[in-house]
Amino acid sequence: MSKFYIEALDFQEPEVVEKSFKTLLEQPIDTVEELEVWLKQQSELYDVIEEAMSGHYIEFQCSSNSKEAKRMFEHDQRVIDPLFKKYISLLDEKFLELKVKDQLNPSFYKQLIKSKMNAREIFRTENIELEVKEDSLSTNYFEITGALTVQWEEKELTISELAPYIQDPDRKTRKKAVTLISEAILSKETILQQIMDELIVIRHQKAKNAGLANYRDYMFKKYERFDYSPQDCQQLADSIRKYVKPLKEKLQKEHMAELKIEQYKPWDLQAVPNGQKPLQPFSTTEELIQHSTTILHNLDPRFGELLTTMSKRGMLDLNSRKGKSPGGFCSPLPLSQLSFIFMNASKTHDDMITLLHEMGHCIHNDLMRKQPISDYRETPMESAELASMSMELLTMDQWSLFYKDEQDLKRAQKEHLKGIINFLPQGMVIDQFQHWIYENPNHTASERNKKYQELMIELDSEVVDWSGSKKWQQASWLRVLHIFEVPFYYIEYVIAQLGAVQMYKQFRENPKGALENYKQALSLGSSKSLPEVYEEAGIHFDFSESMIKDLMKFVEAELELL
Repeated sequence: MSKFYIEALDFQEPEVVEKSFKTLLEQPIDTVEELEVWLKQQSELYDVIEEAMSGHYIEFQCSSNSKEAKRMFEHDQRVIDPLFKKYISLLDEKFLELKVKDQLNPSFYKQLIKSKMNAREIFRTENIELEVKEDSLSTNYFEITGALTVQWEEKELTISELAPYIQDPDRKTRKKAVTLISEAILSKETILQQIMDELIVIRHQKAKNAGLANYRDYMFKKYERFDYSPQDCQQLADSIRKYVKPLKEKLQKEHMAELKIEQYKPWDLQAVPNGQKPLQPFSTTEELIQHSTTILHNLDPRFGELLTTMSKRGMLDLNSRKGKSPGGFCSPLPLSQLSFIFMNASKTHDDMITLLHEMGHCIHNDLMRKQPISDYRETPMESAELASMSMELLTMDQWSLFYKDEQDLKRAQKEHLKGIINFLPQGMVIDQFQHWIYENPNHTASERNKKYQELMIELDSEVVDWSGSKKWQQASWLRVLHIFEVPFYYIEYVIAQLGAVQMYKQFRENPKGALENYKQALSLGSSKSLPEVYEEAGIHFDFSESMIKDLMKFVEAELELL
């Protein structure tokens, strides 16, 4: 893999890295002007560290079977990241103790001070070593899942490469594909459950060290969820159960009738009816990039330019292959002033959506570049995912570039809107599952599986017939990498999806105004609160029962129009 990132410091010489931190820590600060210069210098150093650490992380994800990539990544986990965390805390402490900070412009620095005070409240030196162990377990998860392959017609395929077969109109074919995927995951269940057991112990201890009742409360503070509470998440789950679950069940029954089947099995969920083929918007990744670039350019020339530049500079790894971690992500590279997109394409409609989604993150990173403080470029995930999920919807009227046939285009647009309805209950299952895990840290693996199944029944569709496949249902959470790597990162998708539907509604009424609002809101980064960012976007940070009811009516009406 060619070098796509900048290494301004040699991480193999940690004493040199530490010297850079010590210089900042020992720097005298007597005036507000000196403080602002110091904050910018701190941001520059953080950018240097983040660029190289992100580069090493990306290389490991792209080649999780590479000994050298693993060595560099694990060196960062064991040596550089603990050093980074230690000095972030010391620098935050220095900042908070400075009396001159009270002379900073309150309208600009309010969020920064609030963030640093919150970080001080939960930081504990003893948690750094626990996080090294935690990161090591997450790495193990990726190595195991990244190595999973199955035999398909004398070919060895990754789990991601089976995606097209799940949609096959032939029921035997899609049943075989789903069976192979589910059994491949179950073959690793024991070790993955052990990893989860160890993660729970570590994470509960981190919360205890910080003087908090459980890891859920710890992560709410860690993620700076200042604008909503665990109780709000429960209320959101109840509202989605009330207004989204029935709509999802209605759509699944219609799908069932289309398929002409009497039982709706797990392998029928994404199936296309006989006489149709699974949507295939592109044949090659070059075509995927080309059409996506045109679409983005039509929205804003800068958007298209970003994708073109990233492609030229080797900042895209889109194809699925053995030894590559599952999933997809966009990672900012602050020194390069670009981003890297990682995904596992298998020529499906979802792949097209994934690239547009990740480009939303890339555009967000680009719009924040002018924020002078790196802290303000570390956005809450509720606004980060608003950027990406909105991009999916804002491009929808241009998908004719991928779908020349009018019927295929309408199918694609309908599938996407249905996908929103399908996702919301799933998102709440995963969120509420994690609440339960960490509020009840002494549970067993068996109880964990049972709870996941209970939540699926309570919050998600009950149209699906899981008889004979109960074990698949119970263990399906093992494929959700967020639970292992970035715990509690899932409710953001739900909140942002509700925001993105609002953005789409606004875009349908006033495309130019909605796009300007989108760009202005994202340029704020985390310099403003989430409600303020959403307000700047022309929407509401609101996931009340009435809002969800109205949005579901809007989506249903859009489906009827198609």
